[in-house]
Amino acid sequence: MKPWILGLTGGIGSGKSAAAKCFSELGVHTVDADHAARWVVEPGRPALLRIAEHFGNHILQSDGQLNRAALREEIFHHPEQRRWLEALLHPLIGEEIIQHLALAESPYAILVSPLLIESGQHQLTQRILVVDTPEHLQVQRTIARDQVSEQQVQAILQAQAQREHRLTKAHDVLLNDRDLGWLESEVRRLHDFYSNLRGDQS
Repeated sequence: MKPWILGLTGGIGSGKSAAAKCFSELGVHTVDADHAARWVVEPGRPALLRIAEHFGNHILQSDGQLNRAALREEIFHHPEQRRWLEALLHPLIGEEIIQHLALAESPYAILVSPLLIESGQHQLTQRILVVDTPEHLQVQRTIARDQVSEQQVQAILQAQAQREHRLTKAHDVLLNDRDLGWLESEVRRLHDFYSNLRGDQS
């Protein structure tokens, strides 16, 4: 029986990573889209060679790794360069995600992605779980975690899918407005439900 795929998403500071960790500890195979995005640009991978050819070798560090700060600088000021980069990387990231999801041996597998809906990655999933948090808590948690200003958090919130839009796509919503113990109990409840679902019912 092939595992079905659950998409797990949520805004910055919502606790989606903490929720994903809880699922993982229950034995669910999880694949993080952010990790896949890093894997495709590792040294020796074709994408990194293409990026260096396109932008020049200053985009590489002395050890051959991608210089992320330099790349961010290139695409921040030039939207057409960002589109070029996305056109190169998105299909590769999609392939990487599919390969890693295919290794799942649990009844269902989870694709964790902050941009699940915006990137179209939700098309790889049969069901969507949104970890949702009131905005004031998102801001508080992100400032505490990343040591950034409230303005920076607000800018990221604006760039991510608007909360209402994300919620309209959700099959399930986990309201994460309490402590970690609450989150763990909610994940266990959902895990019991998901473990009994078959792909065609999801």
